[in-house]
Amino acid sequence: MHLWWKVVDFNIGVVPLPIFVVLVGLIGYYSWIGKLSGEITMAIGLLSVGGFACGELGKRTPILNKVGAAAIFATFIPSALAFYHVLPSEVVRVTTEFSKQSQFLYLFIACIIVGSIFAMDRQVLIKGFLKIFVPLAVGSMAAAVVGTLVGVALGKSAYETFFFIVVPIMAGGVGEGAIPLSIGYAEILHQPQGELFATVLPCVMLGSLTAILLSGALNTLGKRYPHLTGEGQLQPGVSNDLAATEERVDPSTIGPSVVAGALITACTFYLVGMLVFKLTGLPGPVAMLFLAVAIKLGRLVSPKLQAGAGVVYKFFQVAVTFPLLFAVGVSITPWDKLVAAFNFTHLAIIVSTVVTLMGTGFLVGKRIGMYPIESAIVNACHSGQGGTGDVAILTAANRMVLMPFAQIATRIGGAITVTVVLIVLAHIV
Repeated sequence: MHLWWKVVDFNIGVVPLPIFVVLVGLIGYYSWIGKLSGEITMAIGLLSVGGFACGELGKRTPILNKVGAAAIFATFIPSALAFYHVLPSEVVRVTTEFSKQSQFLYLFIACIIVGSIFAMDRQVLIKGFLKIFVPLAVGSMAAAVVGTLVGVALGKSAYETFFFIVVPIMAGGVGEGAIPLSIGYAEILHQPQGELFATVLPCVMLGSLTAILLSGALNTLGKRYPHLTGEGQLQPGVSNDLAATEERVDPSTIGPSVVAGALITACTFYLVGMLVFKLTGLPGPVAMLFLAVAIKLGRLVSPKLQAGAGVVYKFFQVAVTFPLLFAVGVSITPWDKLVAAFNFTHLAIIVSTVVTLMGTGFLVGKRIGMYPIESAIVNACHSGQGGTGDVAILTAANRMVLMPFAQIATRIGGAITVTVVLIVLAHIV
C-alpha cells in the first residue's frame, strides 16, 4: 500500500500520476470517437494534461531548464504540435473554443494582480510604482536606438528597422500592441492592415521568446549572485514575505469563505476595469491595476481579505499557469509566423533590442536603488507578448509576484509606445 501511495504522490505538475494516466486515456478515447466536449471539466483535464506535461519536460531538460524552458515548452511545443497536426483536431478545437469563449486569461491576470497587490507590503508598492518608470523609460529609448542601429549596420533602412521590427517588440503584445499598431500604420500608409499585421506579428513573438530566455537566465544568475536580486522584491530593506501586511492574521482564520471572497473580489475588480475601458478607453487591466493599488494604499481592505487574496494568487500561480500557457500555444500562437522570422538579420535586431532594454533596466535599476535583476525582468515584460508574455516571462524568472509592475511595463509602456510612434509616423509620411 505504501508503494502505491508513493505512486499517487508522484505528480506531473500538480496532477497525481495515476490521474494523469487516466486523463490521457479519456482524452485519447473521446478524441478518437470525435466526442471530445468543450465543457469546463473536460477542458480543465485537457489543459492540465497538456500544460503540465510540457512544463515538466521543460523543467527536466538539462541546461534549458535554467533559462525558463518550462514556460517556453508549455507555450511553443503545443503551437508546433497544432500546426503540424500532431495534436488531434478535436483537442485543438476544444482548446481553442474554450480559450476564446471563457477568456480565462483575464481571470488569471485579475487574480494574480489583485492577489499580489493586496498581499504586498505597502512601502514596496509606494516606492516601486514611482521608481519603475525610470528604468522603463530609459531602457525603451536605449533599445530603440540600439535596435535601429543594428538594423542599419546589417543593411536594412532605419525606417523599416524602427517602425516594423523594433517598435512592435515594445508595443505591448498582440491585442493591445500589434493590432492597434497595424491599424494605425494602415490608415497612415494606406496599406492593407492584414499584411501589416502579418509583418509585425513575428517580431512581437520573437521578442517575447527572447525575453523569456533572458529572464530565465537572470533567475539562474540571481541564485549564483544573491546580492543582485530580491527574489521578487524590487528594493532592498523590505521583507520578502509576500503575505506581509500591516496586521498579522492568524492562518487558521483564512478559511474557504475568505478565499472565495477574495476570488470574487478579484473578478469584481476586473469587471470594473472593463467598465472603465468602455467609458474612457483605458485598458481594463490597467484600470483594474490602478483600482487595486488605490484600495491597497487607502487601507480599504481588511488584513483577512488581503491574506485570502494571497492564497488566491498562489493557487493560480501553481495550478493555472501551465494549463494557460498550453491554451495560448494551441489557440493564439501561430507557429508558421514565428518560424518565418527566423533569419539572422531579424534575430540580431530583435535580440539586440531586448538585451538593451533589459540591460539598461539592470543598470539603471541598480543605480536608483532597486534590485537590478527585478528591474531588468520588469523591463523584459515591455518586450513581451502582452498578458500571456508577462505570464511566460515571470514564470521563467520564477517571479510572478512582479505581475503588477509587469502590467505597467506591458500595458502603459506599450500604449505610450504605440501612441508616440503613430504620431511620429503621421508627421514624417
